[in-house]
Amino acid sequence: MMGETYIKLKIRSSPTGSLSEELSLIVDTGAAYSWLPRKLLEKLGARPTRKARFKTIKGEIVVRDVGHVFAEHEGETAPTTAVFAEEGDALVFGLHGLESLGLEVDPTTMHVRKSEALLAL
Repeated sequence: MMGETYIKLKIRSSPTGSLSEELSLIVDTGAAYSWLPRKLLEKLGARPTRKARFKTIKGEIVVRDVGHVFAEHEGETAPTTAVFAEEGDALVFGLHGLESLGLEVDPTTMHVRKSEALLAL
């Protein structure tokens, strides 16, 4: 059985925003976007830019607001797409956020690490 991988982050609505929140989130490389609590995003001043449809693990379609935030990990900050998660939604840090920060999950240790190299074609 695969273990769960967590990442500790600071989330802000702008790259230099003084208001931030520290979170420990499960990393989900199968999720394109990060799912963060709506109340937290609103408190930080993040605003939705669009609505998107998502298929749940149960096969249901849900519509959620989507916007952008800045994630900071070990002193590096990068923009990422965030879903405004509602009550009962899973909270995760997705692949877009990992890649924005130049991170990956080490398949042997299941820990987050800096990517060896980014592929440019």
